[in-house]
Amino acid sequence: MAVGLYLDEHVPRAITAGLRSRGVDVLTVQEDGRAAAPDPEILDRAAELGRVVFTRDDDFLIEGAKRWESGAAFAGIVFAAQFEVTMSRAFYFWTDRAV
Repeated sequence: MAVGLYLDEHVPRAITAGLRSRGVDVLTVQEDGRAAAPDPEILDRAAELGRVVFTRDDDFLIEGAKRWESGAAFAGIVFAAQFEVTMSRAFYFWTDRAV
């Protein structure tokens, strides 16, 4: 079962294009009309859509931890640390290695 990704506004267009070229189901917050939406709203929308948030913004980790601790449901977060994992490396593992 493929998981759709919901990319936040900080993910470069080249990464979006690369994911799509590999057949990954991707929707950006910009395409969904939610550019500059607060992180909790993005997580809520991703859950509505049945998608996992893909981000480099560590604020999502804080919000995700709050939801996890409270037992609140959310679809999940794929986080690529800005200085430890490049976005291209993250999507390589997402598309080629996670089979």
